[in-house]
Amino acid sequence: MNPKVDAFLSQSSKWQKEFEVLRNIVAECGMTEELKWGKPCYSINGKNVVLIHGFKDYCALLFHKGALLKDPEGILVQQTKNVQAARQLRFTSLQEIRDLSATIKAYVFEAIEVERVGLEIKMKPTSEFIMVEEFQDVLASNPSLKTAFESLTPGRQRAYLLFFSSAKQSKTRSSRIEKCIPKMLEGKGLND
Repeated sequence: MNPKVDAFLSQSSKWQKEFEVLRNIVAECGMTEELKWGKPCYSINGKNVVLIHGFKDYCALLFHKGALLKDPEGILVQQTKNVQAARQLRFTSLQEIRDLSATIKAYVFEAIEVERVGLEIKMKPTSEFIMVEEFQDVLASNPSLKTAFESLTPGRQRAYLLFFSSAKQSKTRSSRIEKCIPKMLEGKGLND
């Protein structure tokens, strides 16, 4: 048990008891416990397998390569259509977690095996994501921005492209692009 996770769990939270039970279930699966992204994260051989996190209406176990799990119970959730690899097991009560503890362990053990055998998810290339016309125009007129954007990791590029394309109006897309230019030029991602 990691003291950083102990500190996380000692904070008052809507899901505090649920987090503790999830931690105990996952801890029995023999992984390394760390605090990553401010959340309890469990890994095997340095590879992230599962993360515990909470939201307004539910808490969840996030499987980093959940798309590769068989999901015989049909309970894994893809957070949004743009999430390619991760899947969640969502819970709304402590009793639900207790009732599903054996199933949760089975999913965790399968996720560990996916990591042990080295399975990888073929990610959709960044070129398949929509690049809005407003951003294309800005890149065409600003070679240093184009170079900076192309130097970003694929994940950071996708985050910007999704953020820009989610705006319905051209004015909003242009405003978002202008606000993000300094971050891109610094080599930072949307959420850095």
